[in-house]
Amino acid sequence: MSPFCQRQICCSVWRCMMLRPKFAKIRGSSVLILFIALTGCTSAPPEQKENICKIFSEKSGWYKDAKKSSRRWGTDITVMMSMMHQESSFIARARPPRTKILWVLPGPRPASAYGFAQATNDTWRAYQSATGRGGADRNKFDDAIDFIGWYNDQSQRKNKISKSDAYHLYLAYHEGQGGFARRSYKKKKWLKDVASKVSKRSGVYRAQLNKCEAKFNRGWFRRLFS
Repeated sequence: MSPFCQRQICCSVWRCMMLRPKFAKIRGSSVLILFIALTGCTSAPPEQKENICKIFSEKSGWYKDAKKSSRRWGTDITVMMSMMHQESSFIARARPPRTKILWVLPGPRPASAYGFAQATNDTWRAYQSATGRGGADRNKFDDAIDFIGWYNDQSQRKNKISKSDAYHLYLAYHEGQGGFARRSYKKKKWLKDVASKVSKRSGVYRAQLNKCEAKFNRGWFRRLFS
Protein backbone atom coordinates (compact mmCIF):
# COMPACT_ATOMS: atom_id res chain seq x y z
CA MET A 1 0.00 0.00 0.00
CA SER A 2 1.27 3.45 -0.84
CA PRO A 3 2.46 5.85 1.89
CA PHE A 4 -0.57 8.00 1.03
CA CYS A 5 -2.94 5.17 1.87
CA GLN A 6 -1.14 4.31 5.07
CA ARG A 7 -1.72 7.86 6.35
CA GLN A 8 -5.47 7.83 5.84
CA ILE A 9 -8.11 7.33 8.51
CA CYS A 10 -10.98 4.84 8.42
CA CYS A 11 -13.04 6.57 5.76
CA SER A 12 -10.17 6.52 3.28
CA VAL A 13 -9.29 2.82 3.61
CA TRP A 14 -11.76 1.64 1.00
CA ARG A 15 -10.70 4.38 -1.40
CA CYS A 16 -7.08 3.33 -1.06
CA MET A 17 -7.94 -0.33 -1.67
CA MET A 18 -9.82 0.56 -4.82
CA LEU A 19 -6.78 2.38 -6.15
CA ARG A 20 -4.79 -0.85 -6.12
CA PRO A 21 -4.69 -2.68 -9.50
CA LYS A 22 -6.23 -5.96 -8.37
CA PHE A 23 -9.38 -4.14 -7.28
CA ALA A 24 -9.80 -2.16 -10.49
CA LYS A 25 -12.15 -4.68 -12.09
CA ILE A 26 -14.64 -4.74 -9.23
CA ARG A 27 -15.18 -0.99 -8.83
CA GLY A 28 -18.45 -0.95 -10.70
CA SER A 29 -20.02 -3.68 -8.53
CA SER A 30 -18.89 -2.29 -5.19
CA VAL A 31 -21.25 0.63 -4.64
CA LEU A 32 -23.18 -1.05 -1.83
CA ILE A 33 -20.05 -2.15 -0.01
CA LEU A 34 -18.61 1.33 -0.38
CA PHE A 35 -21.77 2.86 1.07
CA ILE A 36 -21.67 0.54 4.09
CA ALA A 37 -17.99 1.26 4.65
CA LEU A 38 -18.42 5.01 4.52
CA THR A 39 -21.54 5.20 6.68
CA GLY A 40 -19.74 3.22 9.36
CA CYS A 41 -16.92 5.76 9.53
CA THR A 42 -17.36 8.55 12.05
CA SER A 43 -14.83 10.87 13.60
CA ALA A 44 -14.28 9.77 17.19
CA PRO A 45 -14.69 12.44 19.87
CA PRO A 46 -11.48 13.90 21.32
CA GLU A 47 -9.90 11.90 24.12
CA GLN A 48 -9.38 14.85 26.49
CA LYS A 49 -12.54 16.93 26.19
CA GLU A 50 -11.82 19.09 29.23
CA ASN A 51 -8.66 20.58 27.71
CA ILE A 52 -9.17 22.71 24.61
CA CYS A 53 -5.46 22.68 23.76
CA LYS A 54 -5.51 18.88 23.72
CA ILE A 55 -8.69 18.92 21.61
CA PHE A 56 -7.20 21.15 18.94
CA SER A 57 -3.91 19.24 18.99
CA GLU A 58 -5.72 15.94 18.44
CA LYS A 59 -8.28 17.16 15.92
CA SER A 60 -6.40 18.71 13.03
CA GLY A 61 -8.40 21.49 11.43
CA TRP A 62 -10.82 22.07 14.30
CA TYR A 63 -9.04 25.19 15.52
CA LYS A 64 -9.06 26.68 12.03
CA ASP A 65 -12.79 25.94 11.67
CA ALA A 66 -13.60 27.39 15.09
CA LYS A 67 -11.55 30.50 14.43
CA LYS A 68 -13.29 31.00 11.09
CA SER A 69 -16.70 30.82 12.77
CA SER A 70 -15.55 33.18 15.53
CA ARG A 71 -14.37 35.75 13.00
CA ARG A 72 -17.54 35.44 10.97
CA TRP A 73 -20.08 35.62 13.79
CA GLY A 74 -18.25 37.23 16.70
CA THR A 75 -18.56 34.59 19.44
CA ASP A 76 -15.37 33.57 21.18
CA ILE A 77 -14.01 30.15 20.22
CA THR A 78 -14.13 28.95 23.81
CA VAL A 79 -17.81 29.83 24.24
CA MET A 80 -18.79 27.87 21.14
CA MET A 81 -16.63 24.90 22.07
CA SER A 82 -18.08 24.80 25.58
CA MET A 83 -21.60 24.83 24.14
CA MET A 84 -20.75 22.01 21.76
CA HIS A 85 -19.20 20.01 24.60
CA GLN A 86 -22.45 20.34 26.53
CA GLU A 87 -24.69 19.51 23.59
CA SER A 88 -22.97 16.45 22.14
CA SER A 89 -19.66 15.80 23.94
CA PHE A 90 -18.19 16.28 20.45
CA ILE A 91 -19.94 13.16 19.13
CA ALA A 92 -20.56 13.69 15.42
CA ARG A 93 -23.78 11.70 15.14
CA ALA A 94 -25.22 12.34 18.60
CA ARG A 95 -28.99 12.10 19.03
CA PRO A 96 -31.26 12.44 22.07
CA PRO A 97 -32.02 9.06 23.71
CA ARG A 98 -35.27 7.44 22.72
CA THR A 99 -38.29 7.59 24.98
CA LYS A 100 -39.67 4.36 26.43
CA ILE A 101 -43.02 2.73 25.70
CA LEU A 102 -44.33 0.80 28.73
CA TRP A 103 -40.95 1.48 30.35
CA VAL A 104 -39.29 -1.15 28.15
CA LEU A 105 -39.87 -0.77 24.41
CA PRO A 106 -37.90 1.92 22.56
CA GLY A 107 -40.13 4.80 21.52
CA PRO A 108 -39.60 7.90 19.38
CA ARG A 109 -36.88 10.43 20.11
CA PRO A 110 -38.11 13.55 21.94
CA ALA A 111 -36.66 15.89 19.31
CA SER A 112 -34.98 15.89 15.90
CA ALA A 113 -31.72 17.23 17.38
CA TYR A 114 -28.71 15.70 15.70
CA GLY A 115 -24.97 16.05 15.32
CA PHE A 116 -22.22 18.05 16.98
CA ALA A 117 -24.47 21.05 17.69
CA GLN A 118 -27.69 19.09 18.37
CA ALA A 119 -29.53 21.32 15.91
CA THR A 120 -33.12 20.37 15.15
CA ASN A 121 -34.33 19.84 11.59
CA ASP A 122 -36.22 23.14 11.40
CA THR A 123 -33.47 25.25 12.94
CA TRP A 124 -30.84 23.67 10.70
CA ARG A 125 -32.92 24.42 7.63
CA ALA A 126 -33.28 28.02 8.81
CA TYR A 127 -29.50 28.23 9.14
CA GLN A 128 -28.95 26.78 5.67
CA SER A 129 -31.42 29.23 4.16
CA ALA A 130 -30.05 32.26 6.00
CA THR A 131 -26.41 31.54 5.20
CA GLY A 132 -26.74 29.98 1.75
CA ARG A 133 -24.99 26.85 2.98
CA GLY A 134 -27.44 24.31 1.64
CA GLY A 135 -24.88 21.52 1.68
CA ALA A 136 -23.94 21.95 5.35
CA ASP A 137 -24.17 18.78 7.45
CA ARG A 138 -24.82 18.54 11.16
CA ASN A 139 -22.31 15.72 11.58
CA LYS A 140 -19.43 17.82 10.22
CA PHE A 141 -17.51 19.88 12.74
CA ASP A 142 -16.89 22.88 10.50
CA ASP A 143 -20.59 23.22 9.67
CA ALA A 144 -21.71 22.64 13.26
CA ILE A 145 -19.34 25.20 14.78
CA ASP A 146 -20.43 27.73 12.16
CA PHE A 147 -24.05 26.99 13.08
CA ILE A 148 -23.39 27.71 16.76
CA GLY A 149 -21.74 30.99 15.83
CA TRP A 150 -24.69 31.90 13.62
CA TYR A 151 -27.22 31.01 16.29
CA ASN A 152 -25.42 33.10 18.90
CA ASP A 153 -25.39 35.98 16.45
CA GLN A 154 -29.17 35.64 16.14
CA SER A 155 -29.50 35.56 19.94
CA GLN A 156 -27.52 38.79 20.17
CA ARG A 157 -29.71 40.44 17.54
CA LYS A 158 -33.07 39.20 18.86
CA ASN A 159 -32.42 38.96 22.61
CA LYS A 160 -29.64 41.52 23.05
CA ILE A 161 -27.33 38.95 24.65
CA SER A 162 -23.64 39.78 24.66
CA LYS A 163 -21.63 37.35 22.55
CA SER A 164 -19.26 36.89 25.49
CA ASP A 165 -22.10 35.92 27.83
CA ALA A 166 -21.89 32.12 27.67
CA TYR A 167 -24.52 31.68 30.39
CA HIS A 168 -27.36 33.51 28.65
CA LEU A 169 -26.28 32.44 25.17
CA TYR A 170 -26.67 28.82 26.25
CA LEU A 171 -30.10 29.49 27.77
CA ALA A 172 -31.23 30.99 24.46
CA TYR A 173 -29.64 28.11 22.56
CA HIS A 174 -31.55 25.56 24.64
CA GLU A 175 -34.89 27.33 24.92
CA GLY A 176 -34.88 29.07 21.56
CA GLN A 177 -34.87 32.81 21.18
CA GLY A 178 -38.63 33.00 21.62
CA GLY A 179 -38.50 30.91 24.78
CA PHE A 180 -35.66 33.02 26.13
CA ALA A 181 -37.67 36.19 25.50
CA ARG A 182 -40.56 34.63 27.47
CA ARG A 183 -38.09 33.63 30.21
CA SER A 184 -39.09 30.01 29.92
CA TYR A 185 -35.91 29.06 31.74
CA LYS A 186 -36.83 30.89 34.96
CA LYS A 187 -38.33 27.88 36.76
CA LYS A 188 -35.85 25.38 35.35
CA LYS A 189 -33.16 25.20 37.99
CA TRP A 190 -31.53 22.22 36.30
CA LEU A 191 -31.17 24.20 33.07
CA LYS A 192 -29.69 27.22 34.84
CA ASP A 193 -27.21 24.88 36.51
CA VAL A 194 -26.23 23.51 33.10
CA ALA A 195 -25.84 27.03 31.71
CA SER A 196 -23.57 27.87 34.66
CA LYS A 197 -21.52 24.78 33.83
CA VAL A 198 -21.20 25.92 30.22
CA SER A 199 -20.12 29.37 31.33
CA LYS A 200 -17.56 28.00 33.78
CA ARG A 201 -16.13 25.62 31.18
CA SER A 202 -15.77 28.41 28.64
CA GLY A 203 -13.69 30.32 31.18
CA VAL A 204 -11.47 27.29 31.75
CA TYR A 205 -11.15 26.79 28.00
CA ARG A 206 -10.17 30.44 27.57
CA ALA A 207 -7.44 30.20 30.20
CA GLN A 208 -6.11 27.07 28.50
CA LEU A 209 -6.28 28.51 25.00
CA ASN A 210 -4.41 31.63 26.09
CA LYS A 211 -1.41 29.38 26.71
CA CYS A 212 -1.47 27.45 23.43
CA GLU A 213 -3.30 29.51 20.81
CA ALA A 214 -0.12 30.99 19.35
CA LYS A 215 0.92 27.48 18.36
CA PHE A 216 -2.25 26.92 16.34
CA ASN A 217 -1.84 30.24 14.58
CA ARG A 218 1.53 29.16 13.19
CA GLY A 219 1.85 27.34 9.90
CA TRP A 220 1.87 23.54 10.01
CA PHE A 221 5.59 23.37 9.21
CA ARG A 222 6.53 25.60 12.15
CA ARG A 223 4.24 23.61 14.47
CA LEU A 224 6.28 20.50 13.77
CA PHE A 225 9.23 22.07 15.56
CA SER A 226 7.37 23.86 18.36
